[in-house]
Amino acid sequence: MSKPAFLITIDAEGDNLWARPARVETRNARFVPRFQELCERHQLKVTYLVNYEMACCPEFVAFARDVQSRGTGEIGMHLHAWNSPPLVPLTEDDNWHQPYLIEYPPAILGAKITYLTRLLEDTFATRITSHRAGRWGFNGSYARALIENGYQVDCSVTPHVSWELSLGAPFGHGGSDYRRCDEAPYWVDPEDPRRAGSSTLLEVPLTIKTPRDLLGRWVFARFDRSALIWRAAQRVRPLLSWMQPDGQNRGAMLWLLDEALRRCDVHAQFTLHSSELMPGGSPRFKDETSIEQLYGDMECLFKATRGRFVGATLSEFHASMSRLSGRSEQPVSVDAGLSQRPAIASSISLAQAP
Repeated sequence: MSKPAFLITIDAEGDNLWARPARVETRNARFVPRFQELCERHQLKVTYLVNYEMACCPEFVAFARDVQSRGTGEIGMHLHAWNSPPLVPLTEDDNWHQPYLIEYPPAILGAKITYLTRLLEDTFATRITSHRAGRWGFNGSYARALIENGYQVDCSVTPHVSWELSLGAPFGHGGSDYRRCDEAPYWVDPEDPRRAGSSTLLEVPLTIKTPRDLLGRWVFARFDRSALIWRAAQRVRPLLSWMQPDGQNRGAMLWLLDEALRRCDVHAQFTLHSSELMPGGSPRFKDETSIEQLYGDMECLFKATRGRFVGATLSEFHASMSRLSGRSEQPVSVDAGLSQRPAIASSISLAQAP
């Protein structure tokens, strides 16, 4: 690409999962078309990373098929281990603890990835090659299973951030530690996807950078030298600037665009949850007023990409990076062979989920 890519990744998932609801609903599907229209108006493309309940939601499926048929977006996979088949209890209440997929035995980990991949491919009649891990939890076993299932792009890495204090299973060690990960895309080492290697899987980290001011940079560096202090400090979001709207960071996101250009980065990645587009669908955006503020922030940010960035899906970005690195490109278009598979989507209902 002659200009850096602006990537939009949306975790398409159930309503307000932060509240750990006993019954997962998908009312937020009806609020997603407005967001898609905003992106298309600014000539940007969206990668919808779809989890189990949204793959079973007729309203979202119809919407996503239309987006896919018009070439204005891509369908990828997002896996929440606690309610994605096959269901194998890991704790006394998986729906409450929301364990990481990396906490399950390798055989179950692989089975869940294969199942959801097949469900998405049968539902949308396309190869699924892009992925983000639920709760950002990623490791070598996970990476190898993705490669075995034909995935080409992952976007689970959050540079500078450790999720070790965010427990899944009570007996576990928390989430992944990405404090030493690169901000730039890299081909992962399948033994440890937090570092570069020579696999076929491209890691595209979320755009997260250190503060703009010198004092902030000094404080960040001091904390980074102390694992104990940093584990607490990294939880305070103002220490980092995220390309993820929170209702108060419009200026920080605009600065991230400028920084990407100043540093000659090849990409900037924006992310959001589909449920955050619905009033009351998340802790941050609780009412219509906060949703309108969110749309004001996104309008301003997306407008600022005009002429400076080019919109792309994760698969399109992968193709560009493959050409740049001299790697052979694998097709990511509709696989006619999928139509010959036994359909599994019709036999699935949300009643299977906890």
